[in-house]
Amino acid sequence: MQVKSYIEQQLNAHLTPAFLEVQDESHMHNVPEGAQSHFKVTVVSEQFEGSRLIGRHRQVNTLLAEALEGPVHALALHTYTPAEWEKRGGVINVSPQCRGGDKSI
Repeated sequence: MQVKSYIEQQLNAHLTPAFLEVQDESHMHNVPEGAQSHFKVTVVSEQFEGSRLIGRHRQVNTLLAEALEGPVHALALHTYTPAEWEKRGGVINVSPQCRGGDKSI
């Protein structure tokens, strides 16, 4: 399974996003090459209108359940309504550096 494609297909089919970007950030982590395990998703959809952040994340997690049960270890979600996205100027959040699992840092 190409995880990035699966994520894009699921979200496009069910959320009809005004904007969608799926980034495979696995290379930023201590995982084998080609792991497809860490993703950042930025999605803008009218379907998020009236939903709290937790509800939006639950909706996306439900749509991506198959990947979350398998290869996906981490999923950073950035979910916005069109008005919220416009207010933030269409800027995508920058991911922090991986801490490599070292809890002492």
